[in-house]
Amino acid sequence: MAGELKRTELYQWHVDHGGRMVPFAGWEMPVQYPTGPIEEHHITRRAAGLFDIDHMGQIVVNGADAEAYLNRLVTWDIRSMAENEAHYALMCYDNGGIVDDVFIYRLPDRWFVVVNASNLDKDVAWMQQHMDNFDVTVTDVSLETYMMALQGPQAIPLLQRLCNADLDAVPRFTAIE
Repeated sequence: MAGELKRTELYQWHVDHGGRMVPFAGWEMPVQYPTGPIEEHHITRRAAGLFDIDHMGQIVVNGADAEAYLNRLVTWDIRSMAENEAHYALMCYDNGGIVDDVFIYRLPDRWFVVVNASNLDKDVAWMQQHMDNFDVTVTDVSLETYMMALQGPQAIPLLQRLCNADLDAVPRFTAIE
């Protein structure tokens, strides 16, 4: 692989806790820990697991035409999305082939698109190629933000201890800031 691998902010934590680090989409990421993937799966299913997903691409779309622009690029009709709602969608080529699968978040002042790490450069290029006739900006903020995923039945009670928002009142596929 050409070039130096990028590391997330949790890289040293992964190493210190026995994470077996491997190259993935230009990043050095943990593939497993000493407990093994089966036990990690069971722990997440029984309680909660914290996943370092910062290697995923994170793109902000702004502008007066952001909704119409994104609606042209993906299969989900995002015009029906409420503020702070999130949806899974496919970003497609003009011939219907899939560019990437993405998560789109409609935030109060911008749209936030999460793409696969291995497709980030391709996705940003595709999005920028289709900005003509739209009043939009497309900005890769992947290196300016951090993403983790807390998953499992105990995720909300664990996270609730760290924030003031009533997380039980936050529906699935909804974002809060």
